[in-house]
Amino acid sequence: MEHLYYLVAQLPAFSVSDDSSQKLPITTGYFKDLCTRFMSPEKAEIASNLSLEPPLECKSTGSMFLDAWYGKERELRLALAQLRALKMKKDSKDLPSTTDGEAIQAARTATGMDSPLSAEQYLNQYRMDVLSRLAPMDMFSVDAVFSYGLKLMLAERMKKFNRDEGLASYHKIYDEILGENK
Repeated sequence: MEHLYYLVAQLPAFSVSDDSSQKLPITTGYFKDLCTRFMSPEKAEIASNLSLEPPLECKSTGSMFLDAWYGKERELRLALAQLRALKMKKDSKDLPSTTDGEAIQAARTATGMDSPLSAEQYLNQYRMDVLSRLAPMDMFSVDAVFSYGLKLMLAERMKKFNRDEGLASYHKIYDEILGENK
């Protein structure tokens, strides 16, 4: 039996800010553990398999919300792949094409940015906006719990970005490519 009211009551509110030093109130691991305690085994299994990366195959998850989210994310990733292939003058005819104008525009905006960090921040904000638009109105539904989990995962990912560490990593990879290891 599911006890979604008890589960949702234990999920603290959080916001995603540019302040990466501010910690999130819970972790994804803790969230998934709560789901195993308060959701049916079938729904808890779906919650434990939540991912920011959509499955390669379009198959039903059993949740209209998750199917819509994975569809939007898949469209965004296809648009990014097509634009990157075009930018690198690679053949993209083997890639499935996307018809989602919103995803194409988001991908164009991101690939047009000079800074990879700015592009990632823009894409993460776009993803948060998509999650907010797709979120169900009933805050005590299974889909609302899934939405919370995805937002939490995305917020954790966003908190990992650090300009200085990213720049150091970029220079290390760049030096390795040029064969200038020290």
